[in-house]
This record gives sequence, C-alpha cells and structure tokens, in this order.
Amino acid sequence: MKKYSLLILALVVVFTATAQEPKWQSLFNGRNLSGWTKLNGDAEYKVKDKTIIGISKTKTPNTFLSTKKKYDDFILEFDFKVEDGLNSGVQFRSHSLKEYNNGRVHGYQFEIDPSDRKWTGGIYDEARRGWLYPLTNNKTGGDAFKNNEWNKARIEAVGTSIRTWVNGVLCSDLLDDGDSEGFIALQVHGIGNNEKLAGKTVSWRDIRILTKDVEKYRTAVTNENVAQINNIDNTVSEREARDGWKLLWDGKTSNGWRGAKLDEFPAKGWTMDNGLLKVHKSDGGESTNGGDIVTTRPYKNFMLTVDFKITEGANSGIKYFVDTNLNKGAGSAIGCEFQILDDEKHPDAKLGVNGNRKLGSLYDLIAAPTNKPFKKGSFNTALVIVKGNHVEHWLNGVKIIEYDRNTQMWDALVKFSKYKDWPNFGNAEEGLILLQDHGDEVWFKNVKIKELD
Repeated sequence: MKKYSLLILALVVVFTATAQEPKWQSLFNGRNLSGWTKLNGDAEYKVKDKTIIGISKTKTPNTFLSTKKKYDDFILEFDFKVEDGLNSGVQFRSHSLKEYNNGRVHGYQFEIDPSDRKWTGGIYDEARRGWLYPLTNNKTGGDAFKNNEWNKARIEAVGTSIRTWVNGVLCSDLLDDGDSEGFIALQVHGIGNNEKLAGKTVSWRDIRILTKDVEKYRTAVTNENVAQINNIDNTVSEREARDGWKLLWDGKTSNGWRGAKLDEFPAKGWTMDNGLLKVHKSDGGESTNGGDIVTTRPYKNFMLTVDFKITEGANSGIKYFVDTNLNKGAGSAIGCEFQILDDEKHPDAKLGVNGNRKLGSLYDLIAAPTNKPFKKGSFNTALVIVKGNHVEHWLNGVKIIEYDRNTQMWDALVKFSKYKDWPNFGNAEEGLILLQDHGDEVWFKNVKIKELD
C-alpha cells in the first residue's frame, strides 16, 4: 500500500510540474517554410540545418517572410545571427494591406543592428512612425548583442506593453496602443545597388511562441534603470508616476495654462480636441491671434517632453525660463526657445547665424545639427532638460544641443543675438513654460514634466 501511495504522489508531482510548464508552439518545423509566405521583396529564404537563412539581394526592397497566422498577446523567442553590414529585424503585430501603400509591410519591428550604433533589440515602426524605442540611453542593452554569433531574443507583447531582451538583457520597455494583433515576419533589409552586401545572410532558428497564460509567464522587471517610453497619448504610466512624471497638459482642459498676456486661457486661436492641443493658422505673425500660452506656475530644474507636429511651412516654439513681465508689447513672450520650424519651407530657416533658427535649435543662439532625426509629417518628441545652469535639447531620443547659462560665454552669445536688449536674458533661476502662437497651425500632445532636485 505504501508503494502505491508513493507512486501516486510521484505522479501528482510530475503532473503538477508539467501543468505549470508554459505551452510553447514552434513557428518553424526545421524542415521547410510551411506556414510562412514571402512579401514585398525578392530576397531569398532557404532552410538548412534547422535554420531559416535570409540572403540579401540587390535592386529589391525590404523582403519579409511572414507567418500566415496573426497573433495578439504573446511571448516570442528565437535565436538569430547576422553578418556585418546587413541590417535586419523581426516584425510582430504587423500587416500587409492593399489599401496601405499597396501592401507594404508595416508594424512593430524588433531591430537587428550589427552596426556601431548598437540598437539591436530596439523597437521600430516599419513603414509608418519610425523609431519608437531607440537604444539611445540603454548602453547595457546595446552591448548585449554579439556580432557574428548566435543571439537569443525575447519579445513580450501583452496589451499595450511591449518589452524586448537580447541574451537575457532588457533592451526596450515600450507602452504603445498602435496595433493589438498582426503577423510575425523575418526581414531581409534592402541593400539598394550595393554589390558588396549582396549574398550576406541573416539567420533564425528555434522560433517559438507562447499565447496561453501569457501574463503568468511575463518576466518580472526589477531594473528600472532602463527607461520606459510611454506612447499612449496624454497619460502617465504607473512607472512614470513613481519616477516623478506629471502631465503638464491633461489632454482635455486648459487647467494649469493661461495666455502669456492674459489672466485666463485665450478665447480664440487654440482648441483642445481628441487629445490634441492645436494652435490655429492665422497670419503667420508672433502672437497676433490667440497669443502664446504659458504655465500658471514657474519651473526651475526639470525634464520637459512635448510631442509636436507641424503643418507645411509652419513656425512655433517651446520656451522655458519665460518671464511674461518682460515684453508687454507686441510679439512673443521672452524666454529660451526650442525652435519648432519647417526648415525646408519657412524663410526663418535661412536667417540668423549658421542655422541657429532651424528646428531644434536654441533659437537665434545655438544651431542644432543638420542631420537631426526629424520625422516629417509625423509627431516628433522634444525633450528639454534643465539642471541648474546646464541645459540640453533632445529630439526623438537624440541629444542635439547642450549649453551652460550664467557664464561669460553665454552672456557673450546673448550679446550678439536678438535678445541683447533684454536684461539678464536666460539667466533666471526659474521661469514659466510656453507654447508659441506664431500664426501657423501646429499640434501638441503628451506635454509632461518631471521636476528635478
């Protein structure tokens, strides 16, 4: 009887352990490409030694080997290896629709990047919004990839949360509500006419997916040194709130804002609709319609993010250290400005000195680089960081300028700018934050601030 009891106990333990194991599904049978279909380009895919091998080819666009099935919430794991010089990626929650760019594959992409940039594991929105999570500030994640060796990838897509790992190292932590389902696809990136890259390979093996009890098997993330990017409009995530971020504009009302030359919010020239704060088109002049809007309280040390989208030929700006008492006459309120401009179409781009009135510049003082990562026709993210006298401008995750105030060099720079007549310009300890009405239609959203010690 004792033997039977021990046998039953052993069977219960085995059954319990088995029941708790994740139920992985293999997406690749190791023999052929059954269950997959090729889209868009003419690069070659073949199977060898239980591995899918993609081979680059000249004069063909990006090529994708797509699953025939679509997936919503999942955990996806695969091994990958890529030759130097060849960019690649793995699409997920992606689509190929006739009505969208004649079937062009678009959607989330796990980046495979063997270049010195080291953005493998970043998240790119193929053929649509571009970079959603570059590894600009995640050196540890960027260093996880091993050139010319097999690497292990993990993607967890659960609801609006998307996280990626390379060789067990967290690379991306993204919140985004763009797509809830779609196919998975293996990319061979186009190489144009570059014969030197022809025939290079990217390989995948051990491709498996988990679609049941996904929440149960998600990885517990304790390393909050890896930044979270929240793309869900006008929200602050739990993690952002713990980190001190707050909405500076709530996405619905004018709470916390007033006209720069008014005690209340402008009655005209600005609208709030469907999560967008829009300044209306007027005559192209400074503050000649609704006028600039400013926060109702000043800020000292902070990180400020603003998503903005410009219409053709538009001019606007994000100002900080603003003192609305300085300019009581016509024109904009006075403060340091992160310039927002259509560099191609607005005449102000050709004025100033060495491009210091172009997009991203500290207006009329310090020029942003010409190769800045601006996304034409899309929303872009401006970030201004102020720590005492040190200030940085970032655009779409890339630092484009930095400077120090309250120095002889700063004062000399101001002396030869349009701000030379304003006393102690830019040296104030604190000031208001401003969104500019320059007579052109510009849209804002996701206006957030984190105050620093």
